[in-house]
Amino acid sequence: MQKILIISSLFLFSFFTQLNAVENKPASYPLMSMTDTNGKTYKVQGTKEGLNIEGLEGKVIFLEFFGHRCPPCLASIPHLITLQKKYKDTLAIVSIEVQGYNKTQLAKFVKDKKINYTVIPEETASELVSYIQQGAQWKGSIPFLVALDTKGHVQFVQAGMLPEESLEELIKDLSIKPKIKTKKTIEKSSK
Repeated sequence: MQKILIISSLFLFSFFTQLNAVENKPASYPLMSMTDTNGKTYKVQGTKEGLNIEGLEGKVIFLEFFGHRCPPCLASIPHLITLQKKYKDTLAIVSIEVQGYNKTQLAKFVKDKKINYTVIPEETASELVSYIQQGAQWKGSIPFLVALDTKGHVQFVQAGMLPEESLEELIKDLSIKPKIKTKKTIEKSSK
């Protein structure tokens, strides 16, 4: 899993760097927004390393692109519900529906499926969807997952469904905060 994280990070970092170099201008990242099925709007700021999503700072974020007619997407919903419930304090799942449901249709879908995480219709997040398509060279296959660590840095990108166990391992890996060395820990490690 660690190898996949490193490869994904390098790919995204190199792509965002290459995009700015090709444009031959200093890095500038868009300020976007998205509105969920409950009417809550999130400001999203692109960064050199990933995304900052207002209100979700300090959490591991699974930004998932899915469709209401996609069998693997539908099969992953129960897993995402379980993970959101289990890691409610450290994980934010944000799913953007990209097969054309409007806000009303998607709100009914969320209610019917008893989804407990944030769900957003593409019509309210089109700028973000385009940004991810360009930055990650996403061609539209779903489900598509972009996983961000607690600092908003993209650490993992995956087209296709992942088993719940792999998603849980990813949550744990991305939740690890670096240990701050104190005088006491430095003294212990030098003995």
